Amino acid sequence: MIGGRVHGVGFRAFIEAEALRRKLRGWVRNRRDGFVEATIAGPPVAVEAMIEACRRGPPAARVDSLDVQEEEQTALEHLLPGEEFSVLRTV
Repeated sequence: MIGGRVHGVGFRAFIEAEALRRKLRGWVRNRRDGFVEATIAGPPVAVEAMIEACRRGPPAARVDSLDVQEEEQTALEHLLPGEEFSVLRTV
C-alpha cells in the first residue's frame, strides 16, 4: 500500500508504465481510503527497482508511506484477461 498524495496525480499510470518497462506482471488500483494498492511480480532485481520507483512516484505525487508484503501467486488473479499489467477499478 502506498500512502500520501497518490490520488489525482497519475500514480496508477506511473506504476503501469514503470512495470511494463521493467517487464513485470501485476495490477494497481486506487482505494477509497486514499491509498494506492499494487501487486507486482517478476525477477527480484526488477521488483526491487519497481519498489524504489514507487517510493518516488510521478512528479506531482508525495509518498509518505510504502508497505511492502510478499504475496502468494494467487494475488495475480486480479489481472484482466490478456494483460500483463492491469489498472483496476477503485475499491
